[in-house]
Amino acid sequence: MNQMIVHCEEQVTQMALLEHGRLVEFAVERATGTTLVGSFYKGRVVNVLPGMQAAFVDIGQKKNAFLYVDDCLHPHLEKQPKQKPPITSLLRVGQELIVQVMKEPLGGKGARVTTHYSLPGRYSVYMPFADYIGVSKKIEQEAERTRLKQLADELRTNEEGMIIRTVAQGETLDTMESDIQSLREAWRQIERRAEQVEAPALLHHDLNMVERLVRDAFSRDIGQLLIDDVRQAKRVLTFIRSFAPDLEHRVHIYKDAEPLFKRYRIDEHLDKAMQRKTWLESGGYLVWDQTEALTVIDVNTGKYTGTSDLEETVYLTNMEAAEEIARLIRLRDIGGIVIVDFIDMDTEEHRERVVERLEQMMKKDRTKCLVVGWTKLGLLELTRKKVREQVMNRLFQTCPTCNGAGLVSAVVPHRETEIMR
Repeated sequence: MNQMIVHCEEQVTQMALLEHGRLVEFAVERATGTTLVGSFYKGRVVNVLPGMQAAFVDIGQKKNAFLYVDDCLHPHLEKQPKQKPPITSLLRVGQELIVQVMKEPLGGKGARVTTHYSLPGRYSVYMPFADYIGVSKKIEQEAERTRLKQLADELRTNEEGMIIRTVAQGETLDTMESDIQSLREAWRQIERRAEQVEAPALLHHDLNMVERLVRDAFSRDIGQLLIDDVRQAKRVLTFIRSFAPDLEHRVHIYKDAEPLFKRYRIDEHLDKAMQRKTWLESGGYLVWDQTEALTVIDVNTGKYTGTSDLEETVYLTNMEAAEEIARLIRLRDIGGIVIVDFIDMDTEEHRERVVERLEQMMKKDRTKCLVVGWTKLGLLELTRKKVREQVMNRLFQTCPTCNGAGLVSAVVPHRETEIMR
């Protein structure tokens, strides 16, 4: 049975998603640091950079937001000019406009914003000016994809665009219409507020972490939602009744004396998953190295010796590693470029099967992933959309002794020599 576990404290809320007893997703939100992604702001352009085809926009945060030229053009690719116009023809210093945060501030960079507005609902994503309809790729039956696309076409007006979410499978026109109407009204409120306030100003904030994850991930596949805070549980129940009253009975308030996370060994799961070296059940292991631009994963056979065939040993280790890599990338919330150094395989068939297994397991990830393929050096490239700071950076602080290198100096001055000098 799949479970969602929500642990609430005064200053922090944590959520864990378990699939058949294994931790696959973890999120944390502090009372003083709510997420910006999805929020709408009325911003003011403070600098236009022709050489970068970008602009900086003041949205009221510590650092100005970054707006790239692609995010100023029409949301529909087919309606964009073949040659990008100069950013100076689209924006000017002092101009005020509505922007939406698409990436959290990371490191020394401010948030990345866009004018390709989107408001996610339970069954659809509403895009006021996109002028196209998309259907989740996870809906594979062609007849259902066609039906949902026809429903969306009936519901949209003018230049509106919509993306039909996976959970919409089997839903009726009335259900879809109710979802779209609420999102349409939310956009109208954003426009009305933008007319009333001066930039920079917050126009709309997305749901809190728990409500957002319930909206996006709480489905019939989740057998149980446990919350150890009565007030939060009541808010979640009210929220679920608004879109999925048939799932209300799966929400439970946890009242046992044993702490909720301890009961389900969440901290133990996290500790193992966040190590630089993570062990596979067979005895093989993965080594993770992180840079600012990419993540590198090295696969090793370790203690696993297999049977009598070396190629089969390597292949089985790589297959197990592919499955675990997909789970841990999702759990760690790693974004950007990922390079995997699988153990060298002799047969092309085995290489293809490893890629197929990785792609199959990554389909469970709600964040967009793409397996690019093998490089000439035999490394596997993949990418995962970078939206926010990865989980490890939210759970751990940089060591003040080694400054994040993971090494402590072995060169210690000889005290007696220093004294003699």
